Amino acid sequence: MSHVQRVTLKEIAAQTGVSMTTISKVLNGAVDVSSTTRELVEEQLRRSGYRRRKSRRRREYVEVVLHELEGEWALAIIEGVREAAAQAGMAISLSVSGDRRAPGADWLESVVRRGPTGIIMLFAGITADGRERLAARGIPFVLIDPAGDPAPGVPAVGSANWAGGVAATRHLIDLGHERIAAIAGPEDVMAALARLDGYRSALTAAHLPLDAELTRFGDFTRETGERHAHALLSLARPPTAIFAGSDLQALGVLHAAVARGLRVPEDLSVVGFDDLGIAELAVPRLTTIHQPLHEMAEQATRLLLRLLEDRPPEVTRVELATRLVVRDSTAPPRRSS
Repeated sequence: MSHVQRVTLKEIAAQTGVSMTTISKVLNGAVDVSSTTRELVEEQLRRSGYRRRKSRRRREYVEVVLHELEGEWALAIIEGVREAAAQAGMAISLSVSGDRRAPGADWLESVVRRGPTGIIMLFAGITADGRERLAARGIPFVLIDPAGDPAPGVPAVGSANWAGGVAATRHLIDLGHERIAAIAGPEDVMAALARLDGYRSALTAAHLPLDAELTRFGDFTRETGERHAHALLSLARPPTAIFAGSDLQALGVLHAAVARGLRVPEDLSVVGFDDLGIAELAVPRLTTIHQPLHEMAEQATRLLLRLLEDRPPEVTRVELATRLVVRDSTAPPRRSS
């Protein structure tokens, strides 16, 4: 059943006293409109629930918006979107803006001017105002691995972070480790907290104590892993194993262990998260939690394509499974005599 337009631009013009030409400029992100007029039109568009009809003249491409392009993580996402979009005969473009939490303040205006067919975003979320402005212009979007908890109904694709944290910690427990530390990501990132909650749940289920001094927060970089590993290994009772919130953090833990004359896994077991290419190349090869980044990107793109076809999916929040990949960085703890 086709969507029925409830309000026309002519009606918006009558309600605001603004010309059709100016309203069209607002919809297309033109810069030669005063802020007062823009706010007046935007407010009326929101109130009326205006939705632009899809135009055959619109450029057929998906815009991928990230806060950084560096690293294998971002490349895996980009390649997944590119492949799924290509199968639908669409190209992609890249946009770098803002930080992990949200795109920059000027991003929305510029994306309206560019007019992509749809948007794949790697952020915690987007404001209600931003969602309404994109909806008014007929530009759907999907979040990948949202750092926060998206509003109800916001389409998003992520992975089973809590289950991954459980699997990583349970693997170390099954090897015989009892003093297990965790180096988590930022405290305001939901994925990082979910992995840490999985770690805590596995310890609790095994009747092992939750020791606050064994939990550290940082970002997902190698430098964070190395710094926190040095601090953990300097404790009077250092851990025999460390679960890192990312492969990059785990690589930092390996560097810290070498600097302190410790052998991995004989003296210290290490588990990462993501299963990037560096996990296989690390020395020793890194035991980690595989996060299906490529598949997440493909799923997000397919979800976006359904929205473009006016076929709202039954499920707008998708969570793909993670799994443990055992390599060479974990072993039973060395028992003291």
